[in-house]
Formats: sequence, structure tokens, C-alpha cells
Amino acid sequence: MSGKYLVTGGAGYVGSVVAAHLLEAGHRVTVLDDLSTGFAAGVPEGAEFVEGRVQDAAKWLDSSYDAVLHFAAFSQVGESVAKPEKYWDNNVGGTMALLAAMREASVRRLVFSSTAATYGEPASSPITEDFPTAPTSPYGASKLAVDHMITGEAAAHGLGAVSLRYFNVAGAYGAYGERHDPESHLIPLVLQVAQGRRESISVYGDDYPTPDGTCVRDYIHVADLAEAHLLALAAAADGSHLVCNLGNGTGFSVRQVIETVREVTGHPIPETAAPRRDGDPAVLVASAESARTRLGWRPSRPELSAIVADAWEFTRRRAEEQA
Repeated sequence: MSGKYLVTGGAGYVGSVVAAHLLEAGHRVTVLDDLSTGFAAGVPEGAEFVEGRVQDAAKWLDSSYDAVLHFAAFSQVGESVAKPEKYWDNNVGGTMALLAAMREASVRRLVFSSTAATYGEPASSPITEDFPTAPTSPYGASKLAVDHMITGEAAAHGLGAVSLRYFNVAGAYGAYGERHDPESHLIPLVLQVAQGRRESISVYGDDYPTPDGTCVRDYIHVADLAEAHLLALAAAADGSHLVCNLGNGTGFSVRQVIETVREVTGHPIPETAAPRRDGDPAVLVASAESARTRLGWRPSRPELSAIVADAWEFTRRRAEEQA
């Protein structure tokens, strides 16, 4: 049965892919985005687009909506350290305003884009939802604050909500992919080297207690992530707040990512050795068992080569369009 959904931040990377999946499933979609980090070109064809801030969601949200999928957040860890007030205002204040608008409009289902940054630097992996939450940045802290806020909203006002804590999202879905500026994620940075836009990729530390000495991270295809959001909509139950990690459950090292990009693109990828970065754990891998059992979700694109190939196709297409 088709529904009507508000997607906040739907012009951004993950939000645009989720909006596209909702449309393909036959739903009606309104994208709310202020384009401060999103792109108008990222709004899928067929979606209604409203340019505005999530703080003003009450202007557009009414009882005709079945649910909200909330992606409107700033997400740069380094920036959050330098400008914490920006993250409290938008990520926390914006969500407070959104929840108030949902309450007023009697919209009682929410899927929230959370993050593994809520866990900080866990001592072991795989990471389950009952691990201690100890974020090391205002970004992670702001997302954790929203999770607590949603728990209270569900208990007090009957909201049915699911928070999805992402690990490393990568890949692309057709015309929708990463457009971050500045870029900080490993796979698109390595692809920039393949394009000739960077001379080399920096490897921050090669003496970690991992098989090849470089950090290991859990990469999940953005399309798999989007499918989890649609399942989360069905799983949101009145008066409850479910938290699920999303990841492959398999880690790939920095060197494995670089080598996979070499294989997929056919380009040499020069490396530059760099010191370890403060706060970089050796291994961060998710346990997605809760998402499997509670949502019925299982990633269908777990291979690193497929993730990189889709990202490379998107990157090449964008370069051709801009030429």
C-alpha cells in the first residue's frame, strides 16, 4: 500500500537514495532540504521539493503524511569540534522542532538517520547496540542526544520510531552518489586519485594490530542502507523506539580499499605514509544481527568491489557531465 512521506535532508547523499527507493516502491515523497550541504540535482524526479530548514517543518507537515524520514543533519566530525554550537542548533534544535511539528500534525512514525559515532571508540568489535555510548565529538554527541530525545517522545507521546546507526556508507545508486565538499570519506578520496584530481592517498598509520597494519572499517552499500529504511518504516511500532546498527559485519582495511580501487578503475593509486590520527580505533565493525532479526534486513551488495564499482561509475558520470 502506498504512503506519503516527508524526507528531511532528501537532497543529500543518503537522503536522496532513500527518496528514490520510496518513489520506486510507489510512495509519494516530499523532500525538505535547505541545500546547505545537499544539492538540488540530488532530489529524485517525481518527488515534491520544498527548500527550507527542518526547524520550519511545521509549515509543510500535516496529517496527510504517514511518516517522516529524518536525514537533515550536519555530519563533519572535525567541523563539529570547531563549531559545536552549529551542531547543537541544527542537529538537536532542528530535531526538537521536527518532533513538535510531528506531534502537532499527528504524524506518529519516524525513521532517524543516526550514526556509529554515538559509540565513540569501542574497545572491541563487532559492535552491538548494547555497547556503551561515549561519543568523542559534538557530532556524535548531537546524534546521541537526538536518540535520547526520540526515546522520550515515544514513551510520552506514542511515537513509533527506529534509529538506524550507520557505519561507513559508500557506493552510489544510479544518478545518486556522494557530492561532499570538502570530501572526507576514503572511497571517494581514493577515486579522486584515480581521476587525477589528487596525486596520492594518505595512509594514516600502518602499524595497527590488523592483518596489514592499516585501520579496518565496515563499509555498507548506500542502496542496502536505503532498503533498511523502508523496512524500518514497517517496523516502527507505536510508543517504542528501536535502535539498529547497519553494517556488513565484515571489515575492510585501508589497504584493501586502495587495492580494490586499483582493480576496479585500472589506475595506479600512489600512497603517502602519514602518522596515525588521534582517536582512530584499529577496527570498527558492526553487528547487524538486530537489523536482521527485527527488520528482516540483510545486505545484498556486501562485496567491496561492487561498492567501489558503483561509486566509480557515479564519479565518472559526474565528471563527464561537468566537462
